[in-house]
Amino acid sequence: MNIAVITGASSGLGREFVRQIDSIYTHLDEIWVIARRKERLLELSKEVIVKLRILPYDLAEEEGLKELYKLLKKERPVIRILVNSAGYGIIGKFTKSEWKETIGMIHLNCSVLTSITYHCLPYMRNNGRIIQIASSAAFLPQPKFAVYAATKSYVLSFSRALNKELKSRGIFVTAVCPGPVSTEFFHRAEKKEKMAFYKMLVMAKAPDVVRDAMNASLRRKDVAVYGMMMKFVAITAKMLPHKVLLGIFK
Repeated sequence: MNIAVITGASSGLGREFVRQIDSIYTHLDEIWVIARRKERLLELSKEVIVKLRILPYDLAEEEGLKELYKLLKKERPVIRILVNSAGYGIIGKFTKSEWKETIGMIHLNCSVLTSITYHCLPYMRNNGRIIQIASSAAFLPQPKFAVYAATKSYVLSFSRALNKELKSRGIFVTAVCPGPVSTEFFHRAEKKEKMAFYKMLVMAKAPDVVRDAMNASLRRKDVAVYGMMMKFVAITAKMLPHKVLLGIFK
């Protein structure tokens, strides 16, 4: 059985990945969609052709991860593509953050992503793809977004190193590093503070970001950066000292 596995599939980029993978990967038997909101996944199943295996797991909880790994051992599918899209961020000063929410961010964005990647790899074959959702925030420290940016720096570094390790197996890893994307992400992210006004100017649409990510993955690129402005930020972050940039992007 050939499948795709997509986390965070109930909304935002994850939901859009389901739609586009459905149209690109025409020989899949199922797409395993993972998110807490079962009703949203059921709605999504009406929009696609391929069968969705609806897995309403809370990946932030150990029990959700165990259920997924148990199902993998039972079904022993061939995973053609894995998309790790589950995650969240909270805008605001670290000292004013809620500790449980902050630790949860690190756990979901880093630990869970790493764990799912590790447990899915035994079921992947030659020409397999892994897409990890990072962020342009990974390119340099982000005051008032400190923990989120740090988690995405981890995702970017981990993904690029893993891509190098897995090339001999014919498995290719792409870290997706968009700027702000118009999704439900900001419903939670802005509950304490609003996003900086200049970031609104480069807000991207989810279908465009996912399309660019899928093209990058098919071309075996290790990083996908959508939009000219974000590409400029990526280059600038390599060329200028972060101390200088932190003085500009306050």
